[in-house]
Amino acid sequence: MRGDWVVIGTAFCYLALLFMVAAWGDRRAEQGRSLIGSPTVYALSIAVYCTAWTFYGSVGRAAQYGPSFLLIYLGPTLAMLLAPFTLRKMVRIAAQQRITSIADFISARYGKSSRLGALVAIMALITITPYIALQLKAITVSHAVLMNYPLGADITLENERFWMDRSFWIAMVLAVFIILFGTRHLDASERHEGMVAAIAVESLVKLIAFLAVGVFVTFIMFAGPGALLAEVAATPALINSMRLENVPGGATGWVGMLLLAFLAFFTLPRQFQVLVVENVDEQHLHRASWLFPLYLLLINLFVIPIALAGLLLGEGDPDSFVLTLPLSAGLEGLPLLVFIGGLSAATGMVIVETIALSTMVSNQLIMPLLLKVKHLYIERHGRLADWLLNIRRIAILLILLMGYLYHALIGDSYSLVTIGLVSFAGVAQFAPALLIGLYWRGATRQGATLGLLAGFFIWFYTLLLPGFAQSGWLKETLITQGPWEISWLSPYALLGLTGWDIYTHSLFWSMLVNVSLLIGVSLFTRPTPLEQTQAALFTEAMHPNLQTTSLWQGETTEGALHALLIRYLGSMATQRVFASQTAQPDTETDAYQRPASKALITRAEQALAGSLGSASASVLINSVLRGEAVDVESVLTILDTTSQALEYNRQLEQKSQELARVGEELRSANERLRELDRMKDEFVAMISHELRTPLTSIRS
Repeated sequence: MRGDWVVIGTAFCYLALLFMVAAWGDRRAEQGRSLIGSPTVYALSIAVYCTAWTFYGSVGRAAQYGPSFLLIYLGPTLAMLLAPFTLRKMVRIAAQQRITSIADFISARYGKSSRLGALVAIMALITITPYIALQLKAITVSHAVLMNYPLGADITLENERFWMDRSFWIAMVLAVFIILFGTRHLDASERHEGMVAAIAVESLVKLIAFLAVGVFVTFIMFAGPGALLAEVAATPALINSMRLENVPGGATGWVGMLLLAFLAFFTLPRQFQVLVVENVDEQHLHRASWLFPLYLLLINLFVIPIALAGLLLGEGDPDSFVLTLPLSAGLEGLPLLVFIGGLSAATGMVIVETIALSTMVSNQLIMPLLLKVKHLYIERHGRLADWLLNIRRIAILLILLMGYLYHALIGDSYSLVTIGLVSFAGVAQFAPALLIGLYWRGATRQGATLGLLAGFFIWFYTLLLPGFAQSGWLKETLITQGPWEISWLSPYALLGLTGWDIYTHSLFWSMLVNVSLLIGVSLFTRPTPLEQTQAALFTEAMHPNLQTTSLWQGETTEGALHALLIRYLGSMATQRVFASQTAQPDTETDAYQRPASKALITRAEQALAGSLGSASASVLINSVLRGEAVDVESVLTILDTTSQALEYNRQLEQKSQELARVGEELRSANERLRELDRMKDEFVAMISHELRTPLTSIRS
């Protein structure tokens, strides 16, 4: 049954099923019957966090370091507890500003800076490449194990020619699938409803597959948890491996790993995509805040039993225990289900991550460059909507090729979890600029840029560069002795800091420098007027009375806006923009010269931002405006007025709360007085009665 064509055919049938689910989801969205309007679907889509790392690597991590694997899931659980606060604020800002990616979000916060957006996009490409390589490695190795067991667990997947490497063809198949899957629409801020529906289905498939193998191993191979633990108790080495303190770096390692997972949950491009960009209703966060942690609990329920069973039976590579255990029992159907579950975990991550990265490449790297090259500027082109989609398709292909190259060059030097943690530490560098910028209005573009650059350099030096040394591309003395034999520059013991695991070590130094530069430089630099406006909009996003302020006083015509939108969005999207403002995109001469309302200009900028990013949209709108930009004094006046209004509203709310409290106290005091008055009347009546009774007796 385990013929090569059976496995490959099953995999292709599964991918075809996903494609049909995606097409069905898109079709329902066009009919006004959205699937992603369900909070359950939204919560399941967040489970794209659980990749091949979870499906295969968690068992491998548990086999080596015991329960410490749970830290990768406790971090997101803590993050979801903040959903009503931080995540809800991010969702609201993204909806207001038509944010398309985490690079666009950070760029918009710091004055719609195209350079900062480009920096974040480049960093995301470099940091996520190892993570994509992890998925390719997981699919390749799991297929090899399935086909070659019992030899497959220990084979090395190396080929002299890339076209003979299965990993290369897996990457190409995924590229074609994602191009068909996620680039049918230009407006990236319009939800990928089909994609979200397919990811929700994949989340169910990988959960069912993992629970199935967990139940089989625990209750059939070992007749229950008690029997399994009894055999483990007879092996002292296994008992020691499951101790809580069995984590690299000890207590510091626990804290570092928890913080790493917490920060990465906010900053992984795919998580930002499903959490923020694809969110259609803030209220969905309430169900997701408990349903997603429940999902994490279920998918990790049998990790330790599977790890213990694999160690007891000596089934080779711990990363493959999920497959090798049912194979060792002579089963055929369950291993195939496990393979499909692992394929779901890997492809789900690659689909969402690649779509998010390709959007960043298109909006933050390519478009700003095109807008600066005169002969490619809008005057020389007609409709560019289809051309922009092709840019994203090419980007998808190149991103997967980068993942394949990393897998081919370095992937065999690391376990699945190790590769994943390298990427986690890389994307964590976005956290200071993202989270501090949400709450501190004083953070500036210069501070964010220098912090990101410094943090990224330290991550590259302390985690990514040693990988090239371990795989033989650089001298291994770089790790053991440091460059030029300067020991205090060793990537794993920077400035003599030893005794920590490599991930906590890298996170500590990179975050220290990143946050210090962000805060320090921001204190000594002055933000631009646009930065100040965006800072106010971001930090005060949850205030119900906050209004978006436009930074221009210029004017344009409906015809000029219509021509601009046609070039970049196409006719259908342009008609929707004009229809939303009850304006008619008439091309007759008189109507063509009608002044565009401020509401129409704002809506046009939002539509462009959804396709090209906020920085490029701002450039394009300004290119068709006639008039002067708002001067610094006017902007500061607007900001002061807004701040004063918000402060006044806060004071009114406080006064209202105080009045309500005082009123409640007065009501309570009044009730007590009434009660005392009633008791007084009763007492007087009783005394009067007692006094009258003896006097009556004397008279008689």
